[in-house]
Amino acid sequence: MLLQLEQECLDIYRKKVEKSRKYKADLHQALAEAEAEVANIVAALGEGASFSREKGTLKEQIAGVKPILGDLRLKKQERLKEFSETQSQIIGICAEIAGNSQFVNSTDTRINEQDLSMKKLGELKSHLQELQNEKALRLQKVNSHVNTIHELSDVMSLDFNNTMVEVHPSFGDATVQSKNISNDTLARSIGVINSLKQEKQQRLQKLQDLGRTLIELWNLMDTPVVEQKKFDNVTCLISSSVDEVSTRGCLALDVVEQTEVEVERLNSLKASKMKDLVLKRQNELEEIYRSVHVDVDSETAQQILISLIESGNVDLSDLLSGMDDQITKAKEQASSRKDILEKVDKWKYASEEENWLDEYERDDNRYSAGRGAHKNLKRAEKARILVGKIPSLVENLSAKVKAWEIEKGIPFLYDKVPLLQTLEVYTAQRHEREEEKRRSREQKRLQEQLTTEQEALFGSRPTIKKPLGQSIAANTTIGTPVGRRALTPSARHGISGGGKERRDSGKLGTVIPVNYVALTKDDSLSQGN
Repeated sequence: MLLQLEQECLDIYRKKVEKSRKYKADLHQALAEAEAEVANIVAALGEGASFSREKGTLKEQIAGVKPILGDLRLKKQERLKEFSETQSQIIGICAEIAGNSQFVNSTDTRINEQDLSMKKLGELKSHLQELQNEKALRLQKVNSHVNTIHELSDVMSLDFNNTMVEVHPSFGDATVQSKNISNDTLARSIGVINSLKQEKQQRLQKLQDLGRTLIELWNLMDTPVVEQKKFDNVTCLISSSVDEVSTRGCLALDVVEQTEVEVERLNSLKASKMKDLVLKRQNELEEIYRSVHVDVDSETAQQILISLIESGNVDLSDLLSGMDDQITKAKEQASSRKDILEKVDKWKYASEEENWLDEYERDDNRYSAGRGAHKNLKRAEKARILVGKIPSLVENLSAKVKAWEIEKGIPFLYDKVPLLQTLEVYTAQRHEREEEKRRSREQKRLQEQLTTEQEALFGSRPTIKKPLGQSIAANTTIGTPVGRRALTPSARHGISGGGKERRDSGKLGTVIPVNYVALTKDDSLSQGN
């Protein structure tokens, strides 16, 4: 029994020892696992700190490791969360760029827990920042494209929502907040913009052509301004570029259709009024030629035009176009003749003044005290100055006409007659008149010389008393008698001042106003008359 009891005690002791050994081994294992976990976490986090085992029993060592391990596990969880959020954002943005954002699973984010260092996290955040910048740029492009499409749709009165559905279905859904920024969406939006711009260009070009046609038809038919104002929105686009056209609805289809209908209506009206238009153009052409003294057989020309119109063998539009070309050439010809015609007008005016001066100088009563005599004197002074310029004026005019004829290769006609021929005839006639005047003066001078010689031999003839209006004004002091003397030719044609007065020699107290008094050859002053 003692041996048996001893054996049982020994077994119990052995079991306790074995249990103690196992417990110690478990403690060692737990400590080793804790230390290993600490080392792994420190390595994963990339921490530079090292862990050293504390002294003491196993329980004390384990108790010292637990708080460190807890802190490291918490830090690891936070790092994992940060990695997860960053990587989720990266996956989301990549999915948006790829156009698969609706199929993204937020839980499908695999993280390498062996590398949770700040360096790795920094790389992920840098990549995320790049993706965010690219997303912002793409979003900016999408917004710009949307605005451009909206503007183009407004200008052409298109349905904006239907147009955006062509770009991406999400753009037509008002409940969708985020905009698709995929490459396909950007490419589609660019394609839609190009298509809208091409359509805008075509509509603008069509309206510009229609506007020009409208203006031509209005000018042809003298359309009232009130009717023209109805299409101001079309005519104002004629000189506009594509980028300048931004008014809402100005390129709508109904505007194009209304303009086309108006052009068709005016073309129909034009066909019925073409005869009047052609004749109007002919009258305009004739008026241009008449204004520059070019001869036109208007009656024959109108008969020819009416025959062409009634025959129906000519296109009236071509006929109008040809007449417009003739009007343009007529205006150019009129412009080339303008300078010469101005000089012709000056020459004709000078000739008229010359003729008037000749008649005036032949009038023996031109110095009488009648009404308007002083005006005629002033006109005569100006006419003499102008007549003195006639030779140089004719010479310059002839030179210009010759230069014009050399340049154009045709004679310069003025009222059916060559202008050079007219100038030559005028020059010859003027020369004859000058010779006639010279002979007349010479004959008068000889007659006066003969009269003077006769007076010297036989004495002067008795003076015939003249009427008061034809007597000479005294050049001496008022009331002073004038001695008897013969007048020289210059004195006989002298002119006293318009505001002077003289006294009758017979009545010294009477004052008689005298303006201009003409003296004849036999007039003389004496104290007795």
